[in-house]
Amino acid sequence: MKYLQPDHLPRDSADPDAAVHSERLVELHIAELQQQIDALPAEAPLDEKLHLTLDRGYALLEGNLFDQAWQIGRQVLDEAVAGQLWMRAVEACDIMFQSDRKESVKALAHAIWLGVTFPIDPELSVAMLQHLVDESPDRSDGAAVAAATAGYLVELRAQGKQREDLQFFTRQMLGQVARTHSQVEDQEIFDFWVERLELNDPEKFLPRLGRVLDILTDGAWWFDRDQLRKHIPE
Repeated sequence: MKYLQPDHLPRDSADPDAAVHSERLVELHIAELQQQIDALPAEAPLDEKLHLTLDRGYALLEGNLFDQAWQIGRQVLDEAVAGQLWMRAVEACDIMFQSDRKESVKALAHAIWLGVTFPIDPELSVAMLQHLVDESPDRSDGAAVAAATAGYLVELRAQGKQREDLQFFTRQMLGQVARTHSQVEDQEIFDFWVERLELNDPEKFLPRLGRVLDILTDGAWWFDRDQLRKHIPE
């Protein structure tokens, strides 16, 4: 899985020479990506341009260049939304979230709204919801709602091997939330917990997720959600 796998590039090393070597590789990767972006013809598809730009944003994160990464994410978000490239928009928000800035949690709220509203790669949507689980207090209903939504999206959108992998992942996620939320350990109590919090009814937990996102953004959204809803596929 691409979006849910752990970071494979170490940020710290006990060996200073290895750390310098790693930093140099990241710098070279950033420069190579910029060269590829500059070499794109003017008529290149927007998705191709944004894909490379986002790759550069993720590389900047690897190099701890958080201000530059945030700027790229913010710019790409506007371009992707204008071009109805919803997956690129979510990736842009993910970069901003990982940039560890004042509005990073607000960026995560935008990523989740887009990833739930539009039928993008379900693994990316699940990864954004996992971030919300990680950011939430142990006994927060918001974590439970996020985990339930992740499972719902997998059932709705994933297929084949990806469906099997994500089903396992989201069930584990919800089980972990149950343990931290209410010290749930056995199946019977788990089933009762799910029913009590109405986590088996998307008509109940999806509006609750929406209220959580409104709180995270303080009601100040970077785009008009009503306008974007007009582009939801039939």
